[in-house]
Formats: sequence, structure tokens, C-alpha cells
Amino acid sequence: MNVLILGGTRNLGPGLVAELLARGHRVAVCNRGITPDDLPGSVTRLRADRRDREELARALGDRRFDAVVDTTLYTGAEARDAVTLLDGRTGHYVAISSGQVYLVRAGVAPPFAEEDYEGPVMPEPPRSSRDGADWKYGADKRDAEDVLAAAAAEHGFPATVLRLPMVHGERDHYGRLHNYIARLADGGPIVLPEGAHLAIRHVDAADVVRAVADLVERGAGRGHAYNLGQDETLSIEECLGLLARAAGRPLALVRVARATLVAEELLPACSPFSGTWMSALDNRRSKAELGVAYTPFAATLERLVRHYARLPPPPGYAQRPRELALARGGS
Repeated sequence: MNVLILGGTRNLGPGLVAELLARGHRVAVCNRGITPDDLPGSVTRLRADRRDREELARALGDRRFDAVVDTTLYTGAEARDAVTLLDGRTGHYVAISSGQVYLVRAGVAPPFAEEDYEGPVMPEPPRSSRDGADWKYGADKRDAEDVLAAAAAEHGFPATVLRLPMVHGERDHYGRLHNYIARLADGGPIVLPEGAHLAIRHVDAADVVRAVADLVERGAGRGHAYNLGQDETLSIEECLGLLARAAGRPLALVRVARATLVAEELLPACSPFSGTWMSALDNRRSKAELGVAYTPFAATLERLVRHYARLPPPPGYAQRPRELALARGGS
């Protein structure tokens, strides 16, 4: 098969390229060429800022693809351009979306099922507020999904949408697990905001890669959306306990008022899983209809601890002395 990946250089992209090549497919990536990468020389490089429709059209030329995987779809405008440029030129368009499309919904609670998508959206918070950017991200993702759903219903555009929670892998450029692993390694406490935390139900990047590659090969799921996510639902204490066990380190937690951590600009690096916009998804439809299997979260953590333990601390670790000083006055 001839597969195009829009994006291809961050988080999921390199793993997806490697998986598709290992399965014998031809792969092209289209991106701006700004992020350094180590993709194989056999990958065809197309250069464009996908937000510029004319630039994207020139990069695609008259090429046709058996499948397109869009890892950088964020807005309704980008979705309209994708439909216009790829309609009739690909047999399957797989869009990577986000569980955040549920977090902007009114009146639903996690774990979110696909049926929870339809319904009213909560009012937009002030753009200057802490919630403004997160709301906009979820609302923009919904706009993109709505464009694809309309195109599928109206003229059969072959779109499948995959909604992802937080993704953990060796290429996570946000360094989320890496930040926790570095803090466990120094023997000091992990600083958490006081109060309730959202449940943790994330996903292994390797599982997403396999699911996408299988979807591309089978051509399944056209016209539908699916949640991907691990089987377990964990509290933050349970999650960090598993991580400490995988790292062979004791776990110490200190809780500090969230407002203090925000004022000191210590979040999210001190505790990346303490965000107030983090989705937990019901994965049953992806298992039943697509046959997706999910790695036990403990196994994901064991693999990634081995990976990140070999690397220098992430940039967010530079604030660690301030965290430890604050922790001495915490609870």
C-alpha cells in the first residue's frame, strides 16, 4: 500500500512510519521540515505547512494514496482542506483526534463513550483564563471531526476518527513520564496539587501505532469514530505507585495548594498527570469492532522506565530545587 502521513516526526509519527515500512508498505510524510527526524531514506518527503491550502496542494501534486493518516489535524479549516484535496484520491483517511472533544461537552462524565460526543458544548471560558486554551483545543478538534462526519455522510468521504487520551511513548516531546521518572530517581518527593485528581486512563503509543496500521491494512471503520485507551482506570496514587515499582524507587508524595504551584509556575512539570483537562475514554467499541488490544499499563511503564532512565533529565527538571524547597513546607 501507498500511505501518506501528515506530520510523521513527533510522538506517534516515527513509530507509525517504522511499523508501516516493516509491514512492506510505501510511506510518504508531509510536514514543514522543521522538526529534526531520523526517518529512513526510503520515506518520501513532501514539504508543506498544512495550514496553507495552496502550499499543501502543491506538495501533494497529483499523487494518490491508498491511505492517509493525519496526525496534525486540529481545526475545521484544516479538515475542509483535507477533504477538498484528498476526496477521490485516497481509499481511507484516518484522523487522529483527542478525548478532549468530550471535555468540552456539557452534562457527560468519564469514562466517555463514543455516544457522549453528540450534544451541547459548554460555554467558552474567557480566552485569558487557564481553561481558555484547553477549551479551544477541544472545540477546534470537534469542528474538525464535524467536517469529516459531514463529508462522510454527504458524499462518502472515507474518514475514520481515532480519539486519543494522553499518549505515552519513547517519542513523547512533552516529557510527561520522563518528568516523573527523573524525580523518582533523585529520591525526593513528587509534589502534587492538593485536592481531587482526574482518573488516569491513558494509552501506549505502541498500541496506537499498531491500531492505526491495522486499520490502514483492513480498511475498517470508515465513517465512524473510535476511542482508544488502556483498560485500567487508576487514581494518581495508584499510577505513581506502579511507576515507582517499575523504577525500583520508593514513592513519597507531598501535596501543595494548586494555586501555589500555578503561581510558582511549577505545573505541569512537577506533576504532568495533575491537569484539569485530561480525558478517560471507554475503549469497548475499539476492542469489539476493530479488535484493538491494549498493553497493561504496568508493562508500558516498565518499558518506558528503562528507556528514560538512560536519558538526561528533561527540561522541566531544571525547576526541581524550587519544588523541593516548597515541599519542605508542604503536607
